[in-house]
Amino acid sequence: MNIPDFLVNGVLDLSAWQVVLYTLVMTQISIMCITVYLHRAMAHRAMDVHPALAHFFRFWCWFTMATITKEWISVHRKHHAKCETDEDPHSPVKKGLKTVLTSGAELYQAEISNEETLKRYGKGTPETWVDVNIYEKHKNLGVAILGFMNILLLGPIGITVWAIQMLWQPVHAAGIINGIGHAFGYRNFECADASRNITPLAIWIGGEELHNNHHTYPNSAKLSVKPWEFDIGWGYITLFKALGLVKNIRQGPVVHVDATKTELDLDAAMAAANNRFQIMAKFYQTVIKPVVNEKKSEANEKLAPVLKRAKKILKRDDNLMTDQYRNQLAELIEYDEMVEKVYQMKQDLMLVWKKRSASRDELLNAMQAWCKEAEASGIRALEEFSQSLKQYSTKLA
Repeated sequence: MNIPDFLVNGVLDLSAWQVVLYTLVMTQISIMCITVYLHRAMAHRAMDVHPALAHFFRFWCWFTMATITKEWISVHRKHHAKCETDEDPHSPVKKGLKTVLTSGAELYQAEISNEETLKRYGKGTPETWVDVNIYEKHKNLGVAILGFMNILLLGPIGITVWAIQMLWQPVHAAGIINGIGHAFGYRNFECADASRNITPLAIWIGGEELHNNHHTYPNSAKLSVKPWEFDIGWGYITLFKALGLVKNIRQGPVVHVDATKTELDLDAAMAAANNRFQIMAKFYQTVIKPVVNEKKSEANEKLAPVLKRAKKILKRDDNLMTDQYRNQLAELIEYDEMVEKVYQMKQDLMLVWKKRSASRDELLNAMQAWCKEAEASGIRALEEFSQSLKQYSTKLA
């Protein structure tokens, strides 16, 4: 008995490579929906999306991943609000990297069953008739239809394709981003959590690989900050903007440098506070590194081993320091006054940023006092850094 071709190869009768391409296209559309809509637009309000496109995004998340907008956003917002604490839904720092990598989907499911999480962090999510009566009430109907469609179009191999689609978000989002993104990679900024950029070419997971950049500027629609970083999610947003489908796009702090400024005024203080993470990265490059390099050339046998790790130790946020690092830091500042001064000025500058939530006058006075002390330190790198702070501005020169 001959089996009809459409039952063997599906209605589309695709070759093996075409099936692979079909799978990649479908899964990448899913990732685009997560990063552009669920993450950047809804969870962080980094842009406004046209209602028609927004509904397509919600439909696709339901259809291909059984993902409900309110649930996803609630868990993600709680992650930011409680990052690296016992209340963080998926912190590898607290729960262990292995747990997050292998059980990320289970951690997500456990959190969405918490009504308090949905009530507190799910505000402002769509509640149309379709969302409430179709997507939320029949959560798994979409992926069931998807499985049937895959078999119809591709034949029996459609079951394998469906399985890959079902694993795509748990493996990449719940596992890799929430796990590896807080354990391995590089850091452009020393924000107060363990987030890291997995790779500067952020393509495979929609740009979410630039996780440290995102945690530093969570309300920015663009995740890349360095010239060599590429955020494919930003490419999608740029395209949608050209088509008139997104607007009111936010890109983090807008700061300019005015080389003619020689006094630290309120404009400079506000611009610096808004750009504080970039400034702390600059402090590391222009103050900490030169001072440590200078001390390395003068180091005695006792201090030399500690100085090998000095840059990393002095750069790290105190909240992320292990006991070993704290002991090494104590050694550093005990044996060298210049290193101690640089470290103390770094800590004082971080305290200055906290004044931004008080009054503008307090911020200005605190920054002026910091600059005065830096310029009287006798450390050239500190003096030059202080002068550079005066040139920041919120206005184009």
